[in-house]
Amino acid sequence: MTSDATVKSTEREVRDFSKAKRIVIKVGTSNLTDKNYRLEPRKVEKLATEIVELKKQDKEIILVSSGAIGAGIGKLDLKQRPRDIKVLQATAAVGQNVLMSTYDRYFANYDQIIAQILLTHAAFFNRQRYLNLRNTLVTLLKSGIIPIINENDTVAVDEIKVGDNDTLSALVASNLDADLLIILTNTDGLFTYDPKRSKKAELIPVVDEITPEIERIAETGGRTGVGGMKTKIQAAKVTMKAGIPMIIANGGEENILMRIMKGEPVGTLFMPRKRKMNDREHWILFAASPKGRIKVDEGAKTALVKNGGSLLPSGIIGVEREFRSGDTVSIVDADGVEFAKGISNYSSSDIEKIRGLQSREIEHVLGRKDYNEVVYRGNMVLI
Repeated sequence: MTSDATVKSTEREVRDFSKAKRIVIKVGTSNLTDKNYRLEPRKVEKLATEIVELKKQDKEIILVSSGAIGAGIGKLDLKQRPRDIKVLQATAAVGQNVLMSTYDRYFANYDQIIAQILLTHAAFFNRQRYLNLRNTLVTLLKSGIIPIINENDTVAVDEIKVGDNDTLSALVASNLDADLLIILTNTDGLFTYDPKRSKKAELIPVVDEITPEIERIAETGGRTGVGGMKTKIQAAKVTMKAGIPMIIANGGEENILMRIMKGEPVGTLFMPRKRKMNDREHWILFAASPKGRIKVDEGAKTALVKNGGSLLPSGIIGVEREFRSGDTVSIVDADGVEFAKGISNYSSSDIEKIRGLQSREIEHVLGRKDYNEVVYRGNMVLI
């Protein structure tokens, strides 16, 4: 039987982030505002001070920050958080300037330069824009600048509704091949029950797999800011598959960032799979929006999943929706269950003509043969 001492020792080993170089930190609205959603400068100052301490250890820091709407509420002297989406967007537009000027004031105390980047998920869908974003962020980091990223709430209607900065931070972490994602919120981590409602609630220190039970807990675990634990679990799905550890911790705790880096058992750690995805794999799986679906037979599915093969026309039994060569597609089995995503070498209309055929017959049917494979293994990711 494993002793408690051994368990604690093992947990400390997996929590050793002393060698982590590139760190994405997502801070929630609750860690930047007061109970009335108004921006609280004292909290911004605390965060800036802790981040600068990490910078002194030669860490690269990317900050994904909520709080623009909260800052706008204070600037406009609103009595409560607006419910109308147009007013929310206008409030965010006002607040974003306040938020960044507040960050700049406190980081300037340490001669730390910051940069503002406003994004929506559209920045990730297009491959070229995705790479441009990566290049910009890497250039800033090499110059010692801290990028501060936020959802573009003035135009991103859906993002405002779901508090998608959690998922955004995971996409940014994966885009940059980060060593760690830290999500700061107003709770100590993921609990078995909502700690505000149940005395039976226990902190879950480590999560190795996102099970249906973990998702159930997230659904009923209460909300923070405009997101909640549900969106944080979605973020964990991204980082765990991408091979990046993620920690949910209480941003209100003193020196929380330094304590995490030193391996102190705070918050909930989501363990990544051992192999990190490369840049292209990550983009295919998480950022690219599938334009269509390719349905394959059982033999083709086995060849892809178990044998690591490419998708050939002989195993295709159907095509859904129109797409072009170079588009990302979902690959589904005969029952319609998605098991892979990839970049198609042929358009949907071409695939309709060659499905079920041998690769050597492609040229005879299409008058050309660009590729032997419909989806090359190197451009495919299993789900």
